[in-house]
Amino acid sequence: MLSGTPSTEFCATLGPGPLVAGVDEAGRGPLAGPVVAAAVLLCKPRPKGISDSKKLTPAARASAEEAIRRRCAFGIGVVDVDAIDRLNIFGATMLAMSLAMKGLCEALNEQRLEALIDGNLTPHGRCAEWRWPARAVVGGDLREPAIGAASILAKEYRDRLMADAARSHPHYGWDRNKGYGTADHLQALRTHGPTPLHRRSFAPVAQLEMPL
Repeated sequence: MLSGTPSTEFCATLGPGPLVAGVDEAGRGPLAGPVVAAAVLLCKPRPKGISDSKKLTPAARASAEEAIRRRCAFGIGVVDVDAIDRLNIFGATMLAMSLAMKGLCEALNEQRLEALIDGNLTPHGRCAEWRWPARAVVGGDLREPAIGAASILAKEYRDRLMADAARSHPHYGWDRNKGYGTADHLQALRTHGPTPLHRRSFAPVAQLEMPL
């Protein structure tokens, strides 16, 4: 879990009512690596260039991430491969979102948060660690700037983790495919077998009966 502590000026703008954070994840679909979620409470005025992370160029996404981290409050939750295989990817995603919100609360020293969650389900009632009012927003990474900001932080953070992992496991192209099941990744799996960072509960990995 990682959090970003906002500036004194940012904290001074917080009003007496509930604070609404955006929450999104990155890494539900890959065959390898963790799932990462971010929770963001936007500053005013909000940083420019916020949108769904998938719609931004790498340069625009990196620029937006730097501004969000510098000016806004955030929390990041990371759930590793062992937990993904134990909980399943849905449960692991709900846990990552809960950890991200916990980090945001710690950064703010404030618990009176509400959450807007990208998608059609929230962790409420689905994860024991979740304790905040929440509303699901389909397409929220485009419709809600706070969710868009969370999508940017989650993707950039996870991409860096996979680029780092690629240095220890160079055969799989994780610096390029970020763990997704691309043709080169699948071929490397067939040739070299799975690593400890591969998700054994995902079919393309489970079907390979090869040792580590």
